[in-house]
Amino acid sequence: MNHKQNAIINKNCKKWYLIDARNQILGRLSTFVIKILQGKDSPYYLPYLDVGNYVIIINARQIKVTGRKSSQKIYFSHSGKPGNLKQETFKKLQLRFPKRIIENSIKGMLPKGHLGKQLFSKLKIYDGQYHPHSAQKPQSLTIKPK
Repeated sequence: MNHKQNAIINKNCKKWYLIDARNQILGRLSTFVIKILQGKDSPYYLPYLDVGNYVIIINARQIKVTGRKSSQKIYFSHSGKPGNLKQETFKKLQLRFPKRIIENSIKGMLPKGHLGKQLFSKLKIYDGQYHPHSAQKPQSLTIKPK
């Protein structure tokens, strides 16, 4: 496949998918989204090219984790100044910034570098039921529980 064919495939094959995170487990949701973002379900998949699709996640506030992770899982943030390392449990972060939980999970699974940033820009996460991407006519996807 040459460069021109690849550019045509990338422009014409991009789809938008809508995933409802209500009562979904964080890890299973993240791995499902990663496959779509990277394009691993596409016949044109190449690990060094962006052949993936766009993903919209709604109801991020209602994501779940298994076991006692809701009280034991700790998220760290740092302002860059000495002594400003802050830590927060899953429960507290879910009340303040529910999008950040899913963003951290998915960003950690993406490839590092320019390609990872490009793929991450195709992810849109919203706390509630509504999103501003209805003009793109996203297809609704469901995650099968195991």
